[in-house]
Amino acid sequence: MPNYDQHIERLSEDLRTALKGLVRQMRRDTERQEQGLSLMQAMLLHVIHEHPGIGVAELARMQQVRSPTMSGQVKALEAAGLVERAAQEHDRRRSGLHVSPAGHKALRQLRDRRHDWLSQRIARLPPDQMAALAGAIDALNFLADHED
Repeated sequence: MPNYDQHIERLSEDLRTALKGLVRQMRRDTERQEQGLSLMQAMLLHVIHEHPGIGVAELARMQQVRSPTMSGQVKALEAAGLVERAAQEHDRRRSGLHVSPAGHKALRQLRDRRHDWLSQRIARLPPDQMAALAGAIDALNFLADHED
């Protein structure tokens, strides 16, 4: 019988693998419907929404990509009408990025599609697995909300 540390190690690896697979499947299945946005652009739209006024350089650092790469992605989002630049309050010489009304609509649609995708998958679970999933939610939220 494995000891406690081995059990924790195995559970950790199994959870990581399951979550990675779930996220990959969700992205793959919903990516085809993301209004012509690449996965990177959809993710950037989320980040800009969470950090209104963020600059391109800061966004590049946060996403660990080069500034020219990020600049191209942001320009594509601007051209699609999903992101706008506005002067920053504390420094009018610099502009920050904001999600446009069309960008907010795209985010809602993306969220709704992913929610629908997940709801359809959960509905296919047998009752005992659905109950197990419901019981795991508190533990997953605890893991997500507690930092070292």
